[in-house]
Amino acid sequence: MPDIADPLAALVQLLLERRDVLVLTGAGISTASGIPDYRDDDGVRRGRLPIQGNEFRQSEAARKRYWARSMLGWPRLAQATPNAAHRALAQLQQAGHLGAILTQNVDGLHQQAGSAQVIELHGSIHEVRCLSCATVYPRAQIQQELQRRNPALAHLKAEALPDGDAQLEPEADASFHVPDCVACGGVLQPDVVFFGDGVPVARSALAEQAARACDAMLVVGSSLMVLSGFRFPRMVAEAGKPVVAINRGVTRADALLAVKIREDAATVLPRLADQLLQARRA
Repeated sequence: MPDIADPLAALVQLLLERRDVLVLTGAGISTASGIPDYRDDDGVRRGRLPIQGNEFRQSEAARKRYWARSMLGWPRLAQATPNAAHRALAQLQQAGHLGAILTQNVDGLHQQAGSAQVIELHGSIHEVRCLSCATVYPRAQIQQELQRRNPALAHLKAEALPDGDAQLEPEADASFHVPDCVACGGVLQPDVVFFGDGVPVARSALAEQAARACDAMLVVGSSLMVLSGFRFPRMVAEAGKPVVAINRGVTRADALLAVKIREDAATVLPRLADQLLQARRA
């Protein structure tokens, strides 16, 4: 990564010169909305490992553990609103400076901010799908059922964790009642890609197509430590196109970056939007 005296100015110039800039966002863009992220500035994971996909599907105890924590943690995520970074990206996209947005987040805040062409690599926490009949339910509806079946836990206060999870004592979920699919009695799973699972083939193909078609990539708020995110900037860089990043800490792609700004996205992106729009009017 070259040493650039004014990386923001360099980023402004790059976005003025490129026609199709693909954006990739991670948990760091949503921290200013009150949603915790997974890793520290050194890229090291915080806290315990999340439930794996196979574990959730094969173990009733794992499903109890997941849904008990989700019942307590999801309301905070559901009430989160877009911050200045989300709004700036939407503004830049609407002005024609950015193309599609690939996001590793499941919070839906890009869409709330007004962004279009959002590809949710890991799905949406706001929907729940039956693993047997594929019926989709709003997460808010499942929340009501969780609270109805588990009134003793419904009003507990718990530390919020990433993606609508919450800290809960291990024994608290032993007698937790998990709702089944109303349509067929099947197992309900949040419509997200669990750790250990792969991004659905059609969604992955759509993201790869966007990466091949773009002429630059902007990474925002992601350490890229997970391969499902890192492979896209690697693909863009291998094609000889510039990859730039706004991320407070290290990223797995640091050696590939043409420009990097080590600041919070909610601080940098509004300044970037202002400078780009001023340059466009000049």
